Amino acid sequence: MGYTFINIEDPHATRKKRSYWRLWLAAIFVVLVLCLLHWGGYLLVAPESLPNHVDAAVVLQGSVSSEKARIAAAMALLQRSSAGRVALSVPKESLWGEQVVPVARQYLEKNYGAELAGKVDFCETATDVDSTEQEAQELSLCIQEHRWKTIALVTSNYHSRRAGMIWRKTLPRRDPSIQLAVDGVAGPEYQPRGWWRQRLYARIWFTEASKLLWAIV
Repeated sequence: MGYTFINIEDPHATRKKRSYWRLWLAAIFVVLVLCLLHWGGYLLVAPESLPNHVDAAVVLQGSVSSEKARIAAAMALLQRSSAGRVALSVPKESLWGEQVVPVARQYLEKNYGAELAGKVDFCETATDVDSTEQEAQELSLCIQEHRWKTIALVTSNYHSRRAGMIWRKTLPRRDPSIQLAVDGVAGPEYQPRGWWRQRLYARIWFTEASKLLWAIV
């Protein structure tokens, strides 16, 4: 004689299990969000120790405020003799068709003096350069022409991790013997601590994080 067993699960117990798992998932989600808010701002930043001396400090293009901070950091390296030269990435002409180099040199002489300004070289790029990879490709030729073998890439802190990844992939195609270090400069546009408290910081974080993810992929 056969017996048939029917498993009748208590609906109350089932709901309790589901509630239990939902609670755990919610707790994990909250912890991940809190970790992102506390440490997420540093995901974009790749702090590196610079060598005692490099042949050139290469300043990447950026917004007005960020580029001023980058130039100041590069000129400080020049003043301390930590860099032999400064290479400033500039477009060939401005939006209004004006030559950028004469204006840039005037700015440097006014703010840092003629002696230091005389140690700045200009690496001209296409006016419509719109990516770190394109800028890296164009500046690699300028670096090779000057025969620099050690460079410090000067960029904003939020751009340092992605820039380092792209440049370390691009630069060896031109000259694998060139040694690269990245100097991530803090500026008024972004601070990793409390990045989510200010709209500008948050906007930069989401934009740069998506670009970083794309670069990794």
